[in-house]
Amino acid sequence: MKPIESINYSVFFENSLQELSAFLTQKKYSKVFVLVDSNTEIQCLPTLQKALGSIEFDLIEVTPGEENKNIDFCIGIWRMLLDFGADRNSIIINLGGGVITDMGGFAASTFKRGIDFVQVPTTLLSQVDASVGGKTGIDMENVKNIIGTFTQPKAVYIHTPFLKTLSDRELRSGYAEVIKHGLIYDVSLFKKLKGIVPKDLNDEIIYRSIEIKNEVVINDPFEKGLRKILNYGHTIGHAVESYSLKHDKVPLLHGEAIAIGFICEAYLSQKRNGLKEEELSVIVDTIRTTYPAYKLNKSNYPDLIDIMKNDKKNNAGQISFSLLSQIGKCSYDIYCTEEEIVESLDYYTTCI
Repeated sequence: MKPIESINYSVFFENSLQELSAFLTQKKYSKVFVLVDSNTEIQCLPTLQKALGSIEFDLIEVTPGEENKNIDFCIGIWRMLLDFGADRNSIIINLGGGVITDMGGFAASTFKRGIDFVQVPTTLLSQVDASVGGKTGIDMENVKNIIGTFTQPKAVYIHTPFLKTLSDRELRSGYAEVIKHGLIYDVSLFKKLKGIVPKDLNDEIIYRSIEIKNEVVINDPFEKGLRKILNYGHTIGHAVESYSLKHDKVPLLHGEAIAIGFICEAYLSQKRNGLKEEELSVIVDTIRTTYPAYKLNKSNYPDLIDIMKNDKKNNAGQISFSLLSQIGKCSYDIYCTEEEIVESLDYYTTCI
């Protein structure tokens, strides 16, 4: 599979770690840093280290988990860069899932007004979504990715064997973004997913999912228009994820929360954007057969809506949605009322 050409960089899919080694050898950076968490240090770093051969690097480790994607951990990364003598000709290799690629990209894009970084995503979620597109970010006050930059990496290196290190739950989480790409952009991809469980995903489907994300981003790098369709399921899904992170003993993973958003926002799509009833049913069945039910309580609706009100996509106090007109097509900048949002949350509860 040939590299996918993005905005001033390539996404490598075959022999990707060897491509990374060749890139570093050619560029002759003054310092190379690898950012990992405690999981990727054990499960993925040895593979990367073998591919890099004689290339020396300094290791920076953070604690895994969305709850640690915040300014305090960024300060820790910046401090390590200072301690190791990083200059503006240094580079960071972000080896991990969405937390690592989001936060590592943000730390690199702001350190000394920006140093180079590359993404080596190790989860399905980060391979098909978080590492592609040039968004970096951290969370604040339980609001997802509210602080961040648009900064493109120098390259992205997809090594699908890393997916073998993931639990079924982690694979399901990433699978949600694959489903989303079919729902918003490519009905043929969505149809290919019928009957497939996440662990059976092949390289062709992963490659196509990355292509879709990349095609959308190239058309709208700074999310002024088309790129907003990538937010389908995320207005409600991010609110549920943020709430769960704060209140649940075992918080929802990103894809689990977004899957809830898919159903709620499919309901809003049928109500506000012409999605047919039969397609709404197909979406509900797809999510219901793949993701466990999550109990939403009416008493928590005001908290969820308050989180949605802080969403960075909003305009003039109105809560913004990207909604389907049919499977494979999505519209954006549709504003729904609080009453409609409550209806969608009730719909999820009744159909799940």
